[in-house]
Formats: sequence, C-alpha cells, structure tokens
Amino acid sequence: MSYKITDACIACGACESECPVGAISQGDTAYVIDADSCIDCGACAGVCPVDAPQPE
Repeated sequence: MSYKITDACIACGACESECPVGAISQGDTAYVIDADSCIDCGACAGVCPVDAPQPE
C-alpha cells in the first residue's frame, strides 16, 4: 500500500524533502506521490500541515 496526496494539498512542499525514497514531486497544482516508489513510511503525512497525504 502507498500514500496518495489528496486535493487538500496546498503545494507548500513540506513533504517532498521528508520522503526518504524521493517518491514525491511537484505536479501541476499539487504534489504527487509515485505509488511504485512509495514505501508507506508516513513521513510525508507527519509534516503536512493540512493532512493531504493519506494511505491508499
């Protein structure tokens, strides 16, 4: 299982640097998580001010 960034994302970028495997990148209007690279660690969810990263 991996994490997915919901529409709540405000594109602050806090999550990108926290990902230990580099699975998060900036999309057109929000950040996105590459599900194939995500290791389900939850580091992104721990730093997000709006709880946008959620387990799929």
